[in-house]
Amino acid sequence: MAISLQVMGSKTKIFIVLEFITGGELFDKIVNDGRMWEDEARKYFQQLINAVDYCHSRGVYHRDLKPENLLLDMNGNLKVSDFGLSALSQQVRDDGLLHTTCGTPNYVAPEVLNDRGYDGTTADLWSCGVILFVLLAGYLPFDDSNLMNLYKKISVAEFNCPPWLSLGAMTLLVRILDPNPMTRITIPEILEDDWFKKGYQAPVFDEKYDANLDDVEAVFNDIEACHVTEKREEEEPAPMNAFALISMSKGLNLGNLFEEEFKRETRFTSKCPASEIINKIEEAAKPLGFNFQKKNYKMRLENMKAGRKGNLNVSTEVFQVAPSLHMVEVRKAKGDTLEFHKFFKKLSSSLKDVVWKTEEDMQDSKKG
Repeated sequence: MAISLQVMGSKTKIFIVLEFITGGELFDKIVNDGRMWEDEARKYFQQLINAVDYCHSRGVYHRDLKPENLLLDMNGNLKVSDFGLSALSQQVRDDGLLHTTCGTPNYVAPEVLNDRGYDGTTADLWSCGVILFVLLAGYLPFDDSNLMNLYKKISVAEFNCPPWLSLGAMTLLVRILDPNPMTRITIPEILEDDWFKKGYQAPVFDEKYDANLDDVEAVFNDIEACHVTEKREEEEPAPMNAFALISMSKGLNLGNLFEEEFKRETRFTSKCPASEIINKIEEAAKPLGFNFQKKNYKMRLENMKAGRKGNLNVSTEVFQVAPSLHMVEVRKAKGDTLEFHKFFKKLSSSLKDVVWKTEEDMQDSKKG
């Protein structure tokens, strides 16, 4: 995906620093060079599937995937752009489906057109299939000057593969361009497809945009014992002053204007003693398959089962806001953000007796 590198702001302006993409649109490459050999088309399709899978793992559905919205950098790597029609998983209705009919007609999935709701994941995958067809054939699988005729062709997946395609490519296209979203191939199934797997390189996720936890790491690199002791001389939780609290306000952080719902950290407050909070977190994390290290009022948790981006690592720290009030910060140190939020939901449900107010409660009280 095209990356937003930084967000800055003044009293009157907001500045977004974006990655500079020099290779233009994939659409222009198709127009200028025509259809691609299968190896080249497969390379771009593999990158597209990796990018779309990453978006879906964050609960983001693009809903307007087409070659015009796929950019190429100076090294020929594909970047997904233009999320103007995208939807978040929080936008689904009670039936678990999205209902806004949108997108570019030739690339829209049949279930989007029937106005009965659709799953953003399978709808995006259909568009990926149309893009793959265009890369391999050099023309659209569904095209008609009459819009109603076009929709009829899409609804029954009326298309013919060109004779120069290999059997593997044809088979994959038919499985993606399945008009029934319930039987349409899924991304995990695509990743196991023989045609797709040729020369496939799994994505390497860059963690440099994650929270900086050098201070937490320093604690665990210390040669002293890594366990809390209930002694009088034990270090107290780090105090949190007014400036630190204010800096956490969403209203003063312009970055939050551009963040997705799934953040890399969250907080809650508690009126329990700091040592009790740490012990309760430990008790709640064990059944979830996490190992832990702790020292004083900092703790590092690691899921022993690898997820989509490796083992989920979570750090927690207890801050003292007032003598009888503590704030607990829970951060994702490594791993998948969506998995982190699923973990936190399970953790917080086990800490009902400890949590006084969640971050959402605090924001609601400010609005009130």
